[in-house]
Amino acid sequence: MKDSSIDLEPNYSTNEIAGKCVKCLAEQELSNCIMEMLGSGDMDDVLQLKYKTLVAFLKSPQAQELIDQSEKYLSDGKKVKVRLNFENENLTYEIKTE
Repeated sequence: MKDSSIDLEPNYSTNEIAGKCVKCLAEQELSNCIMEMLGSGDMDDVLQLKYKTLVAFLKSPQAQELIDQSEKYLSDGKKVKVRLNFENENLTYEIKTE
């Protein structure tokens, strides 16, 4: 996590690696965040912000649109990175492709 953003890099499954979509990556990050909060017993600001960002994304009506866009780019053979930001109780995102 850089600053207040979370980067997710979805990919397709191949013979060598199991792929994950944006939603699966967000759910995995959320699970890791919860385990980290439970394990440390500390609710620091960075963990709280990460948790809020991931929950906001997963509940967001734009989530499916973002998932569909990233899948399209992946099917076109592009490398995809999705950046989630949560500032002032507002979720924003951007998609970068290579």
